Amino acid sequence: MEDKINNQLGSVLFIPHGGGPLPLLGDEAHNGMIEFLETIALVLKPTAVLLISAHWEETNATITSSLNQSLIYDYYGFPEEAYEIQYPVHGSPALAHRVHELLKVKGIESTLDSQRGFDHGVFVPLKIMFPDASVPCVQLSLINSLSPQEHINIGKALSELKKDKILIIGSGFTFHNLKAIFSSSTESIDIKNEAFEKWLVDTCTNENIFEQDREIRLNNWESAPYARYCHPREEHLMPLHVCYGIAGSAAKLVFNEKIFGKKTSAFLW
Repeated sequence: MEDKINNQLGSVLFIPHGGGPLPLLGDEAHNGMIEFLETIALVLKPTAVLLISAHWEETNATITSSLNQSLIYDYYGFPEEAYEIQYPVHGSPALAHRVHELLKVKGIESTLDSQRGFDHGVFVPLKIMFPDASVPCVQLSLINSLSPQEHINIGKALSELKKDKILIIGSGFTFHNLKAIFSSSTESIDIKNEAFEKWLVDTCTNENIFEQDREIRLNNWESAPYARYCHPREEHLMPLHVCYGIAGSAAKLVFNEKIFGKKTSAFLW
C-alpha cells in the first residue's frame, strides 16, 4: 500500500473514522482501516492538521482555537476503557485564526471557539495516524443546514491552505446507515451500499468528468443510487464536500474495503 500512496501524495484526505472508539479497542472489523491509516500517515508528514468531523455541527463554521485540547467522549455503551482514552495533542491558535480569516475574506461567517474539545471523529483517527500526538490539530465544524453547496464553498474558501504543509482531513463515512449495519450479516453483499459506493467513487475519481459537472453531482448526491439508504442523514458525507471544495479536482481512491460488512472508501487529493 505504501508504494501506491507514495505516488498519490496530497494534502487533502477524506477517511472513514470507524464505529465510535472501536478502532482503538482492538475491534477486528476495523483492521483494514487501521492498517490504511497507519500506512498513509507514514508518507503524509504535515506540520499541522485541519480536521472536519461529522460529529460537530453549528449554525456557522466554528473553529477550535485553544492550544490545549480536551477530548469529548461522544459515544455511549462501550467498555470503561473507551472513556479513559488519552490523546494529548495540541491545538494551533495560529492555524485557527488563519482559517477564520480565509473564511472571512470569502464572506463566510465563522466563529473561534476556545472551549470545545476534540470529538471521536478527531482523536480516534489521529491517535492511529500520529500516535505520539506530535502534530497539532484544529477542528472545523460542519454547518447544521447540511447544505452540500455551503460545505463545498467552505472548502473553496480554504483552498489557499494547499500551499502549506497542512493536512486537511475530512473524517466521516461513505456509508452511514446504522440500522442497516446492525441488522445485516457482515458476510452478505449489500447491493444498495455497493451501488452508491460505485457512484461516489466514480464521481470523486473520474478524471474525465469536468469539475463543474463533478460539483453538480456532489451537490445533487441525493439523486445517486440508494443515496438515502446509505445516508439517512448526511452529516457523515459533508466532510467529503469540504474536502472537494478545497481540492477542486479528481481524487485518488486510496481505501475501498468493508467495515462492519459495508463497503466504504477514502479519497486523497
